[in-house]
Formats: sequence, C-alpha cells, structure tokens
Amino acid sequence: MNVPAPAILVGIFAALLLAGVAATVNQARARRRQRTFATLLDHADRLESDLKECRIRLQRAHAMMAETPDRPAAGEQQARHALDSGLRALLQQRIWIRDEAPSASQADLDSAVQALAKARQRIEPGLRDLDEAQHALDVAVRDHIRPSPG
Repeated sequence: MNVPAPAILVGIFAALLLAGVAATVNQARARRRQRTFATLLDHADRLESDLKECRIRLQRAHAMMAETPDRPAAGEQQARHALDSGLRALLQQRIWIRDEAPSASQADLDSAVQALAKARQRIEPGLRDLDEAQHALDVAVRDHIRPSPG
C-alpha cells in the first residue's frame, strides 16, 4: 500500500494543526483560570480591607458616642459581632481558596468570585452610611465644643 507523499504530508499537517488548536484551547483555559484565581484573591483582600475599615470606623463612632469609656455604646456589641462573623466567613473562604481552589472547577471558582463580589456590594452602602454618620457626628461635636458668641 503506497500512500502518495502529499497525502502523508496533509495527514501530518492536519495532526499538527489539531495539536496546535488543542494546545491553544488549553492555554486559554489556563489563562482564564489564572485570571479568575487572581480575581478571587483580590476580592478576598478587598473584602477583608472593607471589613477592617468598617470595624475602625465603628469603633471611632462608638468611642465618640459612649457615655463612659468602659461601657459599650448602644448597638456596639451587635456591630462587633456582625463584623466578627463577616471576618470568620472570610477566613473560611480563604481556607477554601488555599485548600480547594487549586483543584476546583472553573464554575466553582467563578461562583466564589461572584460570592465575594456580592459580599462587597452589600457592605459598600454600610460604609457610605458610616461616612455620613461620622461626618454628622463630627459636625455635632464641633458645634457642641465651639464656644457660643457672646
């Protein structure tokens, strides 16, 4: 069985082309996975930063509102528990990232990214509210301390 040389070359070319396409697809998947993993870590870092910033702002506001330094202001314990709960949930997410994400499916990674993004979106209005409340509190304290003209 003699196969003409051009037919052999076409077969080799087709095999190489298929191998090249497969390699390109695998590289694209690997790049997407790396981007998703980087995004996942970035969202986790940003959420942690947001939670810690929220804690600092609440502590500052509660310190200004507290009647006595040794007694927590109204709602301070609830806020502290909510923040601690958020940080614990984030720690669980980071443990999942460390232990499971390297072998997780792309769909699982995408879901984790979406969950962290949604958590940040839920916190953002609270941070804005804290900013507004802190500003109002600063103005009230400044007006209270300012000596009245006379």
